[in-house]
Amino acid sequence: MNRLLLTLASLVALVGLTGCGYSSDDLFRTDVKTVYVQMFDTREFRRDLEFMLTEAVKKRIATDTPYRIAPKEKADTILKGEVLEERQAAFAPDFRSRQPRDMQMTLIVRMEWKDVRTGRILVNRPLLLQGVDYLPPAGETEKFAQQKGIDRLAARIVAQMYNEW
Repeated sequence: MNRLLLTLASLVALVGLTGCGYSSDDLFRTDVKTVYVQMFDTREFRRDLEFMLTEAVKKRIATDTPYRIAPKEKADTILKGEVLEERQAAFAPDFRSRQPRDMQMTLIVRMEWKDVRTGRILVNRPLLLQGVDYLPPAGETEKFAQQKGIDRLAARIVAQMYNEW
């Protein structure tokens, strides 16, 4: 019985040490070390969307990738984009108050990631959409939905930086 437990424990340890053969470094380009994130432009009249998105993308790059944020003069690549539109839609109106019970916000952006050393475009997405549902009766505000949408959009933008297989 002890021998069986010892064998089983050894097998589990061996599997744990070898892993599945993949690492997070396999997901990202090895020829890029630094990224400059240019302030996103905007066509929207909503305040601070471009600032919030730029900061969220920088934070995601710093935490979720092996790339470092660098000044423009020292960066291998430049990530830039533009907030094209923020749309609001109301669903399921309350018949008594005539207020919507469910709202949806959609953010639409364009993004480009360029290697400044070679001039090559690494990623070009003319349209990237992110929708967020929120419930005003539950106290969820438009600002809450904006932040939630921006966080999700930043994650999707950084996911575009994965290495192509």
